[in-house]
Amino acid sequence: MLRLDDHWAWDFWLADDDERYHLFFLKAPTSIGDPDQRHWNVRVGHAVSGDLREWEVVADAFGPSEEPAFDDYTTWTGSVVRADDGTWCMFYTEASRAERGLKQRVGLAASADLHAWRKHGRDALVEGDPRWYEQLGGGQWHDEAWRDPWVFRDPGGDGWHMLVTARARAGDDDQRGVIGHARSRDLLAWEVLPPLSAPGAGFGHLEVLQIEVVDGRATLLFSCLGTQLSAARRAAGERGGVWLVEPEGLLGPYDPATARRITDESLYSGRLVRDRSGAWVLLAFHHDDEDARFVGHVSDPIPFETLRTAADPFSVLRRATV
Repeated sequence: MLRLDDHWAWDFWLADDDERYHLFFLKAPTSIGDPDQRHWNVRVGHAVSGDLREWEVVADAFGPSEEPAFDDYTTWTGSVVRADDGTWCMFYTEASRAERGLKQRVGLAASADLHAWRKHGRDALVEGDPRWYEQLGGGQWHDEAWRDPWVFRDPGGDGWHMLVTARARAGDDDQRGVIGHARSRDLLAWEVLPPLSAPGAGFGHLEVLQIEVVDGRATLLFSCLGTQLSAARRAAGERGGVWLVEPEGLLGPYDPATARRITDESLYSGRLVRDRSGAWVLLAFHHDDEDARFVGHVSDPIPFETLRTAADPFSVLRRATV
């Protein structure tokens, strides 16, 4: 488990250099007092491990840039891939002070060794296209969602794809959450495309997306708290957590209406990773305790196949997180 003495740790993403796992995570000092303010006091932390359990904290990857810049207020959740030339590319969420942190975009940083990172210019790399995606002020939502980029190779070998937490232009405000989509041939020039899912599935947003092929099956994870579910889902007594969708392929079709919840709200921002035995495991961050207080630690690995096939995944979690 990653537990920091004087910081909260929450959303995270991983890279594997074949020797060690690299965990990049959002961190904020507990000295600010109010965990709700962590998003505005954030840096991207970095820790390394050989087994996904014992973590050595190393120097932070980076934090917000100096003003004025597209990321001079926040640097939030992202993902890391390795380019064909061996360069590690981190795609991350950003927001600026000029827009009071309310408009989200995607930025890029590059590294040769996963330790020293260089941001790519002072402009955002990808932002939502108003032809398909809700813009700031375009609905009743509090911000413009274009965050949590998950980048992966095209399954046919034709470049790269990016999944993004986004919201559709139309539909009920509490059900506009969609899976945003962009495509690139070189990881630098991106074409924003229509979403890969439709609104109306009962989610205000689908956070921290990840798509993998797990034991031959396309497997999509996303997270959504109960407060961001639609009024209809909340009226039916549904709660939030990490959700699982099993589409036909890596590019869908995605139907969030088929999503099955595999954690409760004590765990959030779930990520799939292969351990050194080759088995898929789930990591998540400890979100709240029994008294609904924010926790802010990263969990030990949980066997994913056990979660996916369990009739009662929450009982599995209770055993795994004791």
